[in-house]
Amino acid sequence: MELDPKTMRTTKPGIKPVILTLIVPFSFILGFPLLWKSVEIYRSPLPFCGIEAFSSQLDSKPLHFRCQFQAMFLGFNFTASNDVAEAIINKMSLLNPNSSQCGNCGAYEVSVVIDSGTSCMRTENSKAQCPFKCGEEVAFFGGKLSDENVDELLRGCLGNVDGGGNVYSVVVVNGGDKEAEVRAVVGKYRHAWILGGVLEEKALSRVAEIFAKVFMNGRSEGDSIRAKFMPVGADGRIVLSFSLLNAEPRDWIYDWNFREIDEILLQPVIQSLQPIANITVESQVLYHTQKSSFSYWDEVLGSHISSTKDLPFFVDSNEWHLDTSVAAGGRSKVLQLLVYIPSAKECPLQLELPNGDLSNTNGFISRVIHLAFKFSLLNMWGGGVVWNPQSCIKDLESKDPPRHMISTQTRQLNEVSVFHRDSHNVWELDVLSQNHVCLNLYSCAATLGSLSRLVMISLEAAKFAQSNASAGIYDASAVSSRQARALAEDSFFHPSVMSISYYSYWHSVSIYAPYFLLVIKPVILPVLSEWKRYKQENMKFVAWKAKAKVT
Repeated sequence: MELDPKTMRTTKPGIKPVILTLIVPFSFILGFPLLWKSVEIYRSPLPFCGIEAFSSQLDSKPLHFRCQFQAMFLGFNFTASNDVAEAIINKMSLLNPNSSQCGNCGAYEVSVVIDSGTSCMRTENSKAQCPFKCGEEVAFFGGKLSDENVDELLRGCLGNVDGGGNVYSVVVVNGGDKEAEVRAVVGKYRHAWILGGVLEEKALSRVAEIFAKVFMNGRSEGDSIRAKFMPVGADGRIVLSFSLLNAEPRDWIYDWNFREIDEILLQPVIQSLQPIANITVESQVLYHTQKSSFSYWDEVLGSHISSTKDLPFFVDSNEWHLDTSVAAGGRSKVLQLLVYIPSAKECPLQLELPNGDLSNTNGFISRVIHLAFKFSLLNMWGGGVVWNPQSCIKDLESKDPPRHMISTQTRQLNEVSVFHRDSHNVWELDVLSQNHVCLNLYSCAATLGSLSRLVMISLEAAKFAQSNASAGIYDASAVSSRQARALAEDSFFHPSVMSISYYSYWHSVSIYAPYFLLVIKPVILPVLSEWKRYKQENMKFVAWKAKAKVT
């Protein structure tokens, strides 16, 4: 049989060339998962269930603090201490109808000590001594010592009563004379005292009022958790930038020893507020800082007058370089606190209030001016004072301008700070901590929710703040809540989250598509070509077998 090599062949074509050509693309296919793994973006596992539960809990069950109150009655003849405690609790409930809101004392207990002088009784939950060891001293010296001395006396007597916790106490001393004046004083620490001829029912009302309105709410009538707050940044930081502004240094030059001012006036307040905010201080002295607003001369008053309506134009942001340091960057709150020294042609400079009265500064400052600056200058970005030199007469004979130093006797430098609220009062710090715990926790929950309920560390810190608040540990709860909020804000800038937010799959396509397009031709075309050859040769072999059968 004659064989045509173009149409027939006697042997079956081998499969080895096809297998060899398939090895290369298969190696690419097997290596593709490794390539995909090497270029994939890491995605942080998010605790969705935990964050949803935390947010739902805050909405359905507002955060309540555990508060302990203690009333000590000296010279009274109440019949039963438990009845007295229950009566105080009922009066507190009427005085504090918003106890279900976040930041309030949701569950509180009242212990009572009644020392009549001949007998003493107390409730079972009271940790105070019975009879009260300092009762006679308070009764005898209460009306003779200053309030500061009585405050320290009670601090020594009540210091070990709470066993290191936060117990708010009110000591009521019956003077015996029903006509005697009744004085109620709230101390610097977690206690108050009432002296004078007070009736039993009136004494209960006074004690309940101090507990409910002072220790629980900090004298605030507002219903919002923002009623008392500090302008803390999202990262828990505040930068206080103090600037001494010399309007015309050719008239006089004022300087300050700010290190001394910081150590004596500011650091005690900063240390007290440390659980709530991380506060840093910086200072600078600027010259040639003329204000943008105009003033007019008043012959009757003998001073230049600047209306508070012009305070928004007082700061010349184009000429006053109120720069801040690198520490003031990011999400920290920067508060600009200014001390303005007017020039000789505008000295003395006084501010006219909206009602037409003048603020009698004369080198001092009133709280009205603080508020005017605080609420008018660039949307509450800080505050300022106008500092008039003692003598507004310029020395024309002197070639060099006189130099003056501002000392720490000027406590106005501390009062101008918008966060200063008698922060050495321990009970006020407690209220401030409670408000900030609520504010931070709600901000934390809202921030996590806006990014699909984020980061476990922030959730753990928030839960830790909740447990500390329920246990009455205010400082630790304030620190934990501040950390929770800062971590929640940091989650937006975490590398694992930033990569998700700003990564596009089209980026991978644009990077790797040219590479694969170049590789496809030398890898895929040989496989197709060899497969086509194999099919042709196999058809020749099939044609030869068919012809062989016929013959």
